[in-house]
Amino acid sequence: MTFARHPLQLALGFIVWSVWFIAAYGGLSLGCSVAPPAPQAGAHTWINGLLAVLTLATAAGLSWCAWACWRARDAQTPPQSQAASRFMAPTTAALHVAAAIATLFVGLPLVVMPPCA
Repeated sequence: MTFARHPLQLALGFIVWSVWFIAAYGGLSLGCSVAPPAPQAGAHTWINGLLAVLTLATAAGLSWCAWACWRARDAQTPPQSQAASRFMAPTTAALHVAAAIATLFVGLPLVVMPPCA
């Protein structure tokens, strides 16, 4: 699993998080301008449901990447790259976990608060 030890993995989790952030808040703004839900519905709207699905899918994808990177630390590597592999795999796993937690933390208000208020 060489992708888990690639240096791009150090930034990939937060790149995915930033794309999710732009898509979530851009989608919220677009949804509120095109088809705003009734204010009486509270947080039980199609916009909140869609944002919940997007948030959970992104967090699940980031968690899977973290798991794959963590598992890659035990993979067979050539002796000359063992030190780099022992550093990269757990570090990238931790960064993916941090991005998944950030996704859930920022996504929680999107899901529980009424949109377009």
